[in-house]
Formats: sequence, C-alpha cells, structure tokens
Amino acid sequence: MFACQTGAAFAFSAGRMETTHERVLIAAQGYSELDMHECALAELARLPAALQHDAMVVETHLSIYMQARRFAEALPFGQELCRMRPEVPVGFIHAAFCFHELGKTREARELLISGPPALKAEATYHYNLACYEATLGNLEEARAYLATSFSLDRKLKDHAREDPDLRVLRDKGLALG
Repeated sequence: MFACQTGAAFAFSAGRMETTHERVLIAAQGYSELDMHECALAELARLPAALQHDAMVVETHLSIYMQARRFAEALPFGQELCRMRPEVPVGFIHAAFCFHELGKTREARELLISGPPALKAEATYHYNLACYEATLGNLEEARAYLATSFSLDRKLKDHAREDPDLRVLRDKGLALG
C-alpha cells in the first residue's frame, strides 16, 4: 500500500511547467488509475473552492467516483456536468449510468434521452439505452438500440455477449447481432 504524496507531483507539457490546477488534476487522475481513489480525492480537495465547480474538476470527481464504483457519490457530479455543459454527451452518459447502477433505470433512460442531439452519434448512447430497455423489459426497443450501437462500433458486440444487462435478450434467443 502506498501513501498519498499530495502536492508532490510536477508535470511538464510541451516544455512548460503545468499550472497548479493542472498538476492537481493530473495527479488525481494518476492516483485514480492506480485505484488509489482516496488519494485522488485528496488531491482534488486541495483546489480552492472557486475551482471546485470548474467543469474539468467536476468531470474528474465524476470519473474517480465511477472508477471506484461509488455511483451514489458520482451521480451529483454527473448531474452537475449535465447542467454545466448541456451540449456535451459525456455528462449524460455517465450520470445515466450512475442512475442505472443505483437501480433507477427509468431515470437513467429519461436522462439519456433528454441529452443533446450529439448523443445520437455515440455508440455508447445506443448501447446503454439497449441495456436500460432490456432491464425494463422492452426487448424489441433494446434490440433496435443494440443494432444501432453495433453499426456505430462493432467492438460492442463482444461486450454484449457478456453484459449482464443483456442476458434477457440472450436467454430469449434474441439475436445480439
């Protein structure tokens, strides 16, 4: 087990030293990738209150909590990101996923559908809607969303073969593509 070395990170990019804000974000992301989520959160806590609602800081919190599978704590950050950047798909995809993981699949579906038009170009949007519809028992809708997701990203087929949310489709012999 490693101890957190908060504030010890120095980062250089394109020959210049990063700002303190950037260094903290880089350190937090690094800790999170090492599954040192508490250290990552401690890094973010170092930022001044005025920066705590910066979109990158909010998104980093969201990412850390999701990687730690702490969906109840991640959800408010996802919702805040949706409010801050309503034109950007990532907040909607992640906040909806948090709802789903918390057993609130109807809310997940409604949030995702309410997102920006750019979402419809994302394979993950269609894939996640397939999972939500399957969980809710709407199997034909699930199959249609799944087919669209596969047309946008063929690699999702492999994931669908093991995804527990899509088990009902597999069990009923409904083609997964």
